[in-house]
Amino acid sequence: MSGLQIRDARAGDRDAAEGVTLAAFQEYAASKSNRWENYRQNILAALAAVRPATQIVAEQNSEIIGSVLLYPRGTVITIPGGAITLRWPEARLLAVAPAARGQGVGAALMQECVQRARQSGERALALHTADFRNAAMRLYERMGFHRAPELDFEPAPGFTAKGYLLTLEAPDS
Repeated sequence: MSGLQIRDARAGDRDAAEGVTLAAFQEYAASKSNRWENYRQNILAALAAVRPATQIVAEQNSEIIGSVLLYPRGTVITIPGGAITLRWPEARLLAVAPAARGQGVGAALMQECVQRARQSGERALALHTADFRNAAMRLYERMGFHRAPELDFEPAPGFTAKGYLLTLEAPDS
């Protein structure tokens, strides 16, 4: 994709990254109508308090067209009914503006997460997704992520957040 820049988000990127993320996830509102508002609020809460994650953005022609959060290993994530401690770094809330889909933006953001985890000496990179995110699951599987049911959790009754894991080789010495 010509002119695509992957970089850490800056303070002035917050509104644009939030807008891209909400636009990307909005397509699920109709199918998740009874849960959409809670899901939307969880997205907004994660984006409002990004730390300890690093927010990585995709920029093209001075416009934010994608975003992902990369959490370090050991981060405690609050989930309904408790909390989980991340055993590996984790990519969360991968989002690409609807108009920029199919152009490799999501793959570029995920490759950046993989590269950063590898450079940090991590042995794996995790993520969670759901059945309704079919395109995202295909991307993750093409990148070599495999299902890790031991990472699954249930944020709402009858809804499973599916764990995926990518084993990383040691960084080149």
